[in-house]
Amino acid sequence: MSNDPNRPFSAQEKDGLYRAIFERRDVRSQFLPNPIPDDVLARLIEAAHHAPSVGFMQPWDFMVIDSIDVRQRVLEIFDQENAKAAEHYQGDRNKTYRSLKLQGILESPLNLCITCDRSRGGTHVLGRNSIVETDLFSTCLAVQNLWLAARAEGIGVGWVSILDQDILAATLNLPEHVYPLAYLCLGYVSEFLPHPELQAKGWGSRLPLKELVHGNTWGQPLANQALSKALEKPTKS
Repeated sequence: MSNDPNRPFSAQEKDGLYRAIFERRDVRSQFLPNPIPDDVLARLIEAAHHAPSVGFMQPWDFMVIDSIDVRQRVLEIFDQENAKAAEHYQGDRNKTYRSLKLQGILESPLNLCITCDRSRGGTHVLGRNSIVETDLFSTCLAVQNLWLAARAEGIGVGWVSILDQDILAATLNLPEHVYPLAYLCLGYVSEFLPHPELQAKGWGSRLPLKELVHGNTWGQPLANQALSKALEKPTKS
């Protein structure tokens, strides 16, 4: 790997980056029992640690969870919250929801919780005075870094979002000022699906990009007609 940050990306490097972006999937049911080698896991965590952060606060910590006992307790939190979530849907939507596999807590060989220390950097972090949530935003960037690096390594990642964060924090013995931002399941997989699972199951589809791009102010068309036309081209799923 070159140490020159001004070296242009080769066509192959650019293709690899975009491939990781477009082929990234939220994995829930394709996990294999194969363990993740320590050096690979270390690379993923290092990639996450190199995410940008407002004021260079680096609010993240990484909890490597291989204990079956801890994971079983987290699964119980999921089961309780998932039952509550199902009540929001009726009829066929409820049936579809209940058929979805929304976690791989025990099936994956490893869980990883990425937390956000909301006190890191002190009371006045450069760039954070106006938008205090930038610590959470920064931690999300660490999650994305890890996710893309994992895809490049052939490792699946599933974000378990149906959890009571207060109960999860207590289960993981987190300090009061540390928020459990992302609970992730990691492991090698039998396959990466060609389309997002929720799309394949008919839960939703990717929105047309052109409808989401505005010019200068909300709801106004783009003045750049060439860009507008380019956005009409089919995008990857």
